[in-house]
Amino acid sequence: MKIKALVAVRSGSQRVVNKNIRPFAGSTLLEVKLNQLKRIPNLDGIIVNSNDDQMLQIAQNMGCETVKRDQFYASNQVSMSDVYRNMAENFDADVVAYINVTNPLLKDQTIINAIETYKKISGEYDSLNSAHLIKEFLFKDNLPINYDLRNQPRSQDLPDIAALNFAISIIKREKMMECRNVVGYNPKIYLIDEIEATDIDNQIDFDFAEFMYLRNLKNEE
Repeated sequence: MKIKALVAVRSGSQRVVNKNIRPFAGSTLLEVKLNQLKRIPNLDGIIVNSNDDQMLQIAQNMGCETVKRDQFYASNQVSMSDVYRNMAENFDADVVAYINVTNPLLKDQTIINAIETYKKISGEYDSLNSAHLIKEFLFKDNLPINYDLRNQPRSQDLPDIAALNFAISIIKREKMMECRNVVGYNPKIYLIDEIEATDIDNQIDFDFAEFMYLRNLKNEE
């Protein structure tokens, strides 16, 4: 069973312009993630899928495989389901370890452990998907959905509700095509902590992630 990382990046990010290749902690999010994945011993390769020639060149310079994505599958109009299927169709390994560059605080050991866990449970579950617990008072349609408003618990006693963060998702290539997603029909929810789960979606996220990344580097010295 050959497992390769799939790193999907595109041009055109709107909330944080050029977030994948703008300066981040003396590097870029793309280079940080590729350098990390090159340290993971139980990966059989790294494939970068992008519509952007500059990002593809960075990946090639770092010794990674590359796939040029059709511009249609990098637009803001196409559904992610169609994007997932297209990426799986252009992937040459048995198992996809889909890993986002926008989770720079994810630890090496977490990736290693997730891959080993997937190998053990792949007969029972058809994907492994990272998530973190939400311990917040949630409302929908002006009503609480995870607690009794007239018998309010402490926040730590709220039910365990997991939110997918897509820091790491592992699924067979054929299943990814069938489901048109990195989440299978019977996923194994793989919990990681909120710091590792940090996903850069806006400028505040970017600044926080860079601060924490630099602090972690300093602590390792």
